[in-house]
Amino acid sequence: MARPQVFVPDPITGYALGGHDPVSYFVDGYPRKGKREHTHAWGGTEWIFVNEGNLAAFKRDPEAYAPLFAGCGAHALSEGFATAGNPFIYAIVDGHLVFFHSVVNRFLFVVNGSPLMTAAHDNAERVGCVPQR
Repeated sequence: MARPQVFVPDPITGYALGGHDPVSYFVDGYPRKGKREHTHAWGGTEWIFVNEGNLAAFKRDPEAYAPLFAGCGAHALSEGFATAGNPFIYAIVDGHLVFFHSVVNRFLFVVNGSPLMTAAHDNAERVGCVPQR
């Protein structure tokens, strides 16, 4: 299985989402770099947060804030293969954080919504784009 690493870790620090706070996508509307004093291990990786409030929210319900498909690109996944999603190319789809490999893929996925989300869900386990528990 060709599968990107879990939750798109930063190559230097190893933090999930390239060192960005997953809660910030929902609270602030964009990714913010976390601070080292606010970390939490979940899903096979280390997460970093902007503040204690975001950390507490994530601890209460990590699946509400972690990206779907373990950070794999959703459009590629809907076509049956895995690519690493980019933490800067994202959308909130049906209340979930979803990453994409390119801006074009994001556009195509958002415009075609429901059928592509269903296809991505159908392919996720087969290509290994499900988070560790």
